[in-house]
Amino acid sequence: MKLKKFFKVSFTAALLATAFSSASVLAATSMWKVSKGDDYLYIGGTVHLLPETAFPLPAEFEAAYQATDTLVLEVKMPDMTDSAAQTALLQAMAYNDGRSLAKVLSPEVYQQVSAYFAPYGVQLQQLDGYKPGFVALQMLALEMMKAQMAGEGVDSYFDKKALADGKTMAYLESVESQINLLANMGDGYEDAFMKMNLEQVSDFKGYFSAMVAAWRAGDMNKLNKLAVEPARQLDPVLYQALFVKRNNAWLPQIESMFGNDTKELVLVGAGHLAGDDSVLALLQQAGYQVEQVK
Repeated sequence: MKLKKFFKVSFTAALLATAFSSASVLAATSMWKVSKGDDYLYIGGTVHLLPETAFPLPAEFEAAYQATDTLVLEVKMPDMTDSAAQTALLQAMAYNDGRSLAKVLSPEVYQQVSAYFAPYGVQLQQLDGYKPGFVALQMLALEMMKAQMAGEGVDSYFDKKALADGKTMAYLESVESQINLLANMGDGYEDAFMKMNLEQVSDFKGYFSAMVAAWRAGDMNKLNKLAVEPARQLDPVLYQALFVKRNNAWLPQIESMFGNDTKELVLVGAGHLAGDDSVLALLQQAGYQVEQVK
């Protein structure tokens, strides 16, 4: 695979894979109504990349979209023709302090990563100037394509729909903040980070299919076991950055959506709605009524 095409594919994976991110066990779908008195909004858990077979989306998502005035996404969806954004990603993901992938990884792990890329016609030396987080995103992009699951996601579907409908849109984070988050993945524990990623891609199709099924069923307990709890146990540093800090930063933004004259639909990675540190758990702790839509 040519490196230029490789980078273009990974740009989508990078901006859409930041989170795949406790309620009842098998409910209708991953959509919740959050209320404070008579005021309410909807929060939906998303999968950022889906196979074509996952469409049409659950009816509850369409109903929530039609019933609200404003669509709130994690981040503004990337335009693949935006060369400046692609350049910003590559710059953030590149070493500029004299380090390299060969220097931060042990020879053993470097060889394991090299062996992973070899069947795709990619020499690891081509990526030597980039950080482990970027290399892990290349692995995700390749696995998504191999499993034929690199289609449109829930976020991009509603982003296009809202633009066509002229609906008001808002965002919880900037593209720059997500790029910085991704660029720092694995920093200081590079060997362990890459070993974890190599293990996760060993049965990617089965793993990803199980997560999509859990998302569609609204099974947050299952999603917590698949996506959130492993991150907490295997990579607590990344867990804090990807889930805990971001969920807590989003809470006041969501709370500010109450007490106005509009209704909002907030869409975030489904992993952010699962587990003890989830957005839903934080809202419940803050006194809001959280009801899964059935």
